[in-house]
Amino acid sequence: MKWCSELKISIITAVYNNQKTIGQSIDSVLSQTYSDIEYIVIDGASTDGTMDVLRSLRSRLDFMISEPDSGIYEALNKGIKYATGDVIGFLHADDIFESNDVLMKVATAFQNPKIDAIYGDLVYVQQDDMSKVVRYWKSGQFHVAALHQGWMPPHPTFYVRRSVYERLGGFDTSYKISADFDAVLRFLAIGKIRVAYIPEVLVRMRTGGISNRSLKTIALKSLEDFRALRKNKVGGSLTLLKKNLRKVGQFWHR
Repeated sequence: MKWCSELKISIITAVYNNQKTIGQSIDSVLSQTYSDIEYIVIDGASTDGTMDVLRSLRSRLDFMISEPDSGIYEALNKGIKYATGDVIGFLHADDIFESNDVLMKVATAFQNPKIDAIYGDLVYVQQDDMSKVVRYWKSGQFHVAALHQGWMPPHPTFYVRRSVYERLGGFDTSYKISADFDAVLRFLAIGKIRVAYIPEVLVRMRTGGISNRSLKTIALKSLEDFRALRKNKVGGSLTLLKKNLRKVGQFWHR
């Protein structure tokens, strides 16, 4: 078993044309008090000035590449391929950590060698004011039966040992929106990995993500979520309905 100070955590940020927010996300990683971090940034050949920000911070990144890709899931798979850490997590280009000791808490949770993954809570915040919470995603404890009730941990708080990705695979890029949902179901329902819950907010996520930008993307996400549920033998239409209904209460919990 590796003790907390010996556990390397790889953080992957995929970015494409996020000039306004990428610097804040990178600063959030670089401000973490935990020292053994490998920071990987995968840029999809941005054209809006994102690369100017990345170049200014290049010396503080462990790995950075900029080239065209088919979308965020291909970019995240690239990051996983290049990662050398014991544990892999993601911080999206619109997000920040809730505090500068989040990764210390993650590393501490992984001191238990029986734990394959950990997760926590997440808040959605306003695009222009990250202090204003719009929605509070309180995960709660995991049990297998909860998957059939539409339970799911917020993927931006989901940290997994690299050995799990090596054994169960990365993101299925045939999904455009729900590959993270599919991966979590594959790990929990098929792979039956062992998880632990950190009962506090780990990440602040801006609203306006791709999954709810329009009626078209909402419909596509529902179709992809249904396919992921069926593929991983977790449920079908009723489970999908329960998954979506769970979101309603998150708007009232501040």
